[in-house]
Amino acid sequence: QVQLVESGGGSVQSGGSLRLSCAVSGNTFRTYRMGWFRQPPGKEREGVAVINSIGATSYADSVKGRFTISQDNAENTLYLQMNSLKPEDTAMYYCGLDPRMWLLLHPVAEYKYWGQGTQVTVSS
Repeated sequence: QVQLVESGGGSVQSGGSLRLSCAVSGNTFRTYRMGWFRQPPGKEREGVAVINSIGATSYADSVKGRFTISQDNAENTLYLQMNSLKPEDTAMYYCGLDPRMWLLLHPVAEYKYWGQGTQVTVSS
């Protein structure tokens, strides 16, 4: 059974940085995509960045040039480096996994496995 556990969230001021981690266990899929998603209060969950099993990546326009997704296969960990954070980045951040390689962040519901989330709060 796939399990995802996020960590690294917190409160930062605008312009600051955070690195989120997602510890992955039970992933036996040879091909997959893993993504970071966020859900602001009262809004729908949206895709932020995705990486697949061959290391290809894709980003939402709102985070291009500021966020970087990466994976450490030896440590079974997914990362999201977030720089130049803005108040509008405030949300609960989730990692998701799906056993397909398509570099698509949406539909979000296609991702089969989810972590419990980690809160990111950016103050102005």
